Amino acid sequence: MRPVRTAARSMLAAIFVIQGWAAFRDPAKLAEKARPVTDRLEPRLKAVHPSLPTDAETLVRVNGAAQVAGGLLLATGHATTPAALVLAGSLVPTTLAGHAFWEIDDPAQRNQQRINFLKNLGLIGGLLFAALDNEGRPSIAWRARNTARIARREVGHTAGTARREARHVLHAAQRDARIARLARRLP
Repeated sequence: MRPVRTAARSMLAAIFVIQGWAAFRDPAKLAEKARPVTDRLEPRLKAVHPSLPTDAETLVRVNGAAQVAGGLLLATGHATTPAALVLAGSLVPTTLAGHAFWEIDDPAQRNQQRINFLKNLGLIGGLLFAALDNEGRPSIAWRARNTARIARREVGHTAGTARREARHVLHAAQRDARIARLARRLP
């Protein structure tokens, strides 16, 4: 199954590496289309830290770099969960800026942008699947539940052993006490 996962992750990552590199190399081509989204992000970015860049070209370049890095990590199988989540997150502003079909009047263009919007939603869905894929290994939640179950069983075994040993000690003490009483009665 590993070759299938590797191929699937590589195919999913390819568009991000290619398009991310294009955005990183020449952000001016996409900056104008991204400006409505980046302008809405500006107050939030300033609230996080006043020195964060807010101009459209820089944000397009940062988004492109995130897509290249996430795509390469996903394709090579390294840190696939964070890589897939970064790619899904980077696709949200890309989709909103690039495929706002609701703002287009021409029916043919509107339909084309709707198709691209839905394609990007499908990519986000695929990325979420990639983020959740643990290659057949049990999930962290299952491992935690299983560890707790084993711990409860071990505590139960230990408690049972401790009860049996306590009973043996009690019986031995009672026997020794009877023997001591009998020994005192003897002349």
